[in-house]
Amino acid sequence: MAVFTPIELSDISDWIAQDFDIGQASAIRGIHGGIENSNFFLDTVLDGKKHEWVLTIFERLSAEQLPYYLELMGHLANKGILVPKPIANKHGEILFSLKGKPAAIVSKLPGLSRLEPEAKHCALVGEMLAKMHLAGADFPKTQANLRSLSWWQKTVPQVLAHLNESQKELLTTELATQETFFASDEYAGLPQGASHCDLFRDNVLFDPQGSSDTSHDLLGGFFDFYFAGTDKWLFDLAVTVNDWCLASNNKDLDSARFNALMDAYQSVRPLTADEKTSWPMMIRAAALRFWISRLWDFYLPRDAQMLTPHDPSHFEHILLSRKAI
Repeated sequence: MAVFTPIELSDISDWIAQDFDIGQASAIRGIHGGIENSNFFLDTVLDGKKHEWVLTIFERLSAEQLPYYLELMGHLANKGILVPKPIANKHGEILFSLKGKPAAIVSKLPGLSRLEPEAKHCALVGEMLAKMHLAGADFPKTQANLRSLSWWQKTVPQVLAHLNESQKELLTTELATQETFFASDEYAGLPQGASHCDLFRDNVLFDPQGSSDTSHDLLGGFFDFYFAGTDKWLFDLAVTVNDWCLASNNKDLDSARFNALMDAYQSVRPLTADEKTSWPMMIRAAALRFWISRLWDFYLPRDAQMLTPHDPSHFEHILLSRKAI
């Protein structure tokens, strides 16, 4: 998350009071991290009690694209999946305009991020990810993952000039390999549905239950669904594994974390035979996707308050590691 469009409390106080039933806005503060939208913690006071929300101003997604993400979160929340629930205004709308841009308010999940997860945290994430996939199977809207193959094909030529020769070779050959994989009957037959597509450690919260002992952690929930799309569930799983199951060298897979996440996922939704066969290629696809996007964000950045682009070499190293599997 980042801040591209600054907001002050005076900008929204009247709007919140007039259009919503969530109380009087009492504080707003920008959220650091991420690189797509402007995000804020919003505090309100209703009947003498403090309530916390997240306000997002969308910087790239259009008002036509956004109902998919917001309605998906509402669908999952209504099925008991721990995700933020969009808040409707007095007119029943969950998508608004703020400073001339689309905006939404969602419930704030409890807990904190565990950026150095233990196997237990990985298991909790794997189990809920599988439940999320199944809960979203009957979600009626479809929308392609906007950062999938067609976006890779468009973006790679824009970043090549910034790379050395070995990086260019790795990027172009892996893209060609993935183009072949995505065109295969094997890929076409993989189960698919609503997918988060960005379930990194900083997009999951754990509720410590008032204890400093992480063994008491419960899953607080998944958030930041604004890269979600209708995609192969195996891709969503691979994206998650590539971040949650890293070894101490930040490129290889840690066996304890990996086994915990995969076992927990498959306790809810066992992988098909075709998914097991496709896994080596899909985990490379997941690494390629984030190498490309981080190259794009690093070399072609936008101005923003509180924005720190991620180092693209991180996923270059992960891709090389996955190719060696």
